Amino acid sequence: MPFKPGEREYRSNFSSFRAVESETETEEPTYMVEGYATTFDVPYDFGRGGAKECISSRSLDGADMSDVIFQVNHEGTPLARLRNKSLELIRDAHGLLVRAYLGGSQAGRDLYESISNGLVDRMSWGFSVPDDGWAYDRATRTSTVTRIDKVYDVSAVSFPANEDTVIHARSYLDGVIEAEERESLLRERESRQRAALKLRLL
Repeated sequence: MPFKPGEREYRSNFSSFRAVESETETEEPTYMVEGYATTFDVPYDFGRGGAKECISSRSLDGADMSDVIFQVNHEGTPLARLRNKSLELIRDAHGLLVRAYLGGSQAGRDLYESISNGLVDRMSWGFSVPDDGWAYDRATRTSTVTRIDKVYDVSAVSFPANEDTVIHARSYLDGVIEAEERESLLRERESRQRAALKLRLL
């Protein structure tokens, strides 16, 4: 099996994450931030050798999103939460839009300032994929996440992903890619052997 089903996966989105500005300069900050945790049906680079991944627009059908939290770098105290309505998740044609109210704590207000100033401008999300929740297209070398079991969190991230999450996120494709590379080497060797045999027969 290419990866362990149910393990938490992390993906980062390279589109911008922004603070929702007040209407006028004299108004209090809104402490609202928004951005896309993921886009749908758009392949992005993933893994080595030109492999790609795509999140299907149907992947969240039936997913458990009952108590998603908003964090920084996938750790620490929640700064917003779906359950208390300080976090909103909206599925649209583009992807999974996140809106979070960060005014409920000093840590949230500090993060809002960092986002307003452009110091933090990326998002990531944590989720789990069941055993049958992905499909691989060998022709395009694209893995599509077709079904997600549970969404755990959405996070503002300082960097698109740390080294550990990149390694973890890519691990389930490694076996498929390595098998393709072995098959390619085997085909090349067989082709050379046939060419050499043909020369000897001539």
